[in-house]
Amino acid sequence: MIRRSLKSILVLLLVSCLCLSALPVLAAEPVEQPVEQPIEQPSAQELFGKLSTLRQEAFDATNKGDFATAEQHWTEILTLLPDNAAVWSNRGNAKVSQNKLEDAIADFNKAMELAPDAPDPYLNRGAALEGLGKWEDAIADYNHVLDLDPNDPAAFNNRGNAEAGLGQWDTALADYQKAFQLAPDYAFARANHALAQYQAGQTEESIRNMRNLVRKYPRFADMRAALTAALWSAGKKGEAESQWVSAVGLDNRYKDINWVKTVRRWPPTMVAALEKFLSLQ
Repeated sequence: MIRRSLKSILVLLLVSCLCLSALPVLAAEPVEQPVEQPIEQPSAQELFGKLSTLRQEAFDATNKGDFATAEQHWTEILTLLPDNAAVWSNRGNAKVSQNKLEDAIADFNKAMELAPDAPDPYLNRGAALEGLGKWEDAIADYNHVLDLDPNDPAAFNNRGNAEAGLGQWDTALADYQKAFQLAPDYAFARANHALAQYQAGQTEESIRNMRNLVRKYPRFADMRAALTAALWSAGKKGEAESQWVSAVGLDNRYKDINWVKTVRRWPPTMVAALEKFLSLQ
């Protein structure tokens, strides 16, 4: 949840100073000094309107996947609200989506400086640290979020992701389960739990949970692609191919095994199952 507040504007009136020389000078034609006109400042209502427009444009760009434009809009907002922690955090998110992870972390750090008790910057910095493979540092950030809010489902889900990066699958399973217990409609936490079950050798339970997710969310490409791999490995080739047609129709990134492995970060066993399926297509 992004929280906004309109800052009051401090107007600085610049007054020019005319310095007289200490040395005598010859008489000269008098020079009229120009009268400075005060710079018209926007009203509070105009400023609020501009901020609202920029904010909406930033969100619209994000929804379209145009993260560079979203970053530009957040930067514009920062020129008006330089002390707003939420804006710094949101610009960091736009940078994460462009894989500008170190720059994003700098923004999150600034947000923490401005609002040390706000959980969102720590949650977001954890995601950036995961992208750098700094699993323990990410877990430390998620632990801090849970210190601030012990019932934050995103923190449990993300901590599960970082634990998965360390190969701690049992711990990850527990955190994913806690996430969707706190937020029953948290589909990605349930998906991550199903993937971790597959990695842990709970194959039948994993497939059953994937089927349930696809039934509830028919456009869930991640689970359709995972079902493809799991069903193919189980010898159910016809059903696997049917799931694959739907999966790539929704999101063709699943054709790229490197993206699945390094960006989506499926568990190794699931990656291997999908790779086997793709090699036979």
